[in-house]
Amino acid sequence: MTLATHQQRVDRWIGQFEEGYFHPLTNLARLTEEVGEFAREVNHRYGQKTKKPDEPDADLAMEMADILFVLICMANREGIDLEDAFDRMMAKVESRDANRWTRKAPPGDIAAS
Repeated sequence: MTLATHQQRVDRWIGQFEEGYFHPLTNLARLTEEVGEFAREVNHRYGQKTKKPDEPDADLAMEMADILFVLICMANREGIDLEDAFDRMMAKVESRDANRWTRKAPPGDIAAS
């Protein structure tokens, strides 16, 4: 699915409800909360903070999807085309950072072996 398709799907879902999209500051608080949940799980898995013995593992994919959902809500409320924005951002990093890091050798490149 494209980002545009995801935006339409979220808009259809939100459109069922009288309340509609949350205010931007409410969405920012929601986004912060979701990023915090994601950060907590990453820290438990890869950082120094261990889980409590009875604390279950969170689903990293779902934590990322929660973040994406809130971002889509924010974009929809503000009339932002995320597909276009993402394309513009990628064009920026592809040109700005083209030679920033060491490139991998192409597959089958004997000189890299």
